[in-house]
Amino acid sequence: MHKHILLLLLATFGLVSFQSDPKKNSGDDLKKFYEEYHVQGSFILYDQKNDKYTYYNQEQKNTPFTPASTFKICNSLIALETGAVKDENTVSKWDQKERPVAAWNADTDMRNAFKNSTVWFYQELAKRVGEEKMKFWLKKANYGNGDIAGGIDGFWLWGGLRITPAQQIDFIKDLQQSKLSFSARSMDIVKNIMIVKTTKDFTIRAKTGNGKQGNLYVSWYVGYITTNDNVYYFANCIQTEDKKEDFKKAGVNIAINALDDLKVIKKQDWNN
Repeated sequence: MHKHILLLLLATFGLVSFQSDPKKNSGDDLKKFYEEYHVQGSFILYDQKNDKYTYYNQEQKNTPFTPASTFKICNSLIALETGAVKDENTVSKWDQKERPVAAWNADTDMRNAFKNSTVWFYQELAKRVGEEKMKFWLKKANYGNGDIAGGIDGFWLWGGLRITPAQQIDFIKDLQQSKLSFSARSMDIVKNIMIVKTTKDFTIRAKTGNGKQGNLYVSWYVGYITTNDNVYYFANCIQTEDKKEDFKKAGVNIAINALDDLKVIKKQDWNN
């Protein structure tokens, strides 16, 4: 009893302070999800209502990685803004070349190309935009390092474009808040095609991305979740030199587990 009174008095006069567990909001407990898949990586969560970031492996937040198919968010915006595609429902003809994903071997519009991560569709859009306009809009959107070295049809896949986890969060925040230098129409269309799941309680918008950078295989899952009274932005980036069969799904699964662990959304609600 006397000890508790003494501590209270010391705190009152500023001689000691009571602090919450620093691990509670650090994201350190998320490590187990990365270990489960034998990968390294990082996770960022931004809670808009409380203006609060939670990190796992914060040291990696400013490390640049190839965006791979997460660039389809920006590519869609640029294609719409420049008129390379009329809208999300305009169909492009399949070139009849067989590709490894069945969904890619058909005529498609942007809505389905985004959902299926159809590479050839977005390569065609990028070629329609052209190098000059692509450089201009990447700079205007402040997207990553803005480097299109490697060819207009693949700079985000095997070329020089790089983006950090922190930059992914900033870009998604600006999109959600309609602060990017694109028309409201372009941003609204992209927000719509990004929807993964919607219920009465929340809407999830997100994009996967899988690529290679030197000896590293890289997998992303980035997006945001709107609830009835808040918006949560997330970026998961995993890497490995030893790619396992479950690597592609690991990026999504780790993000879902992290969001469940951080009490943003329940895992079963995501999957149901």
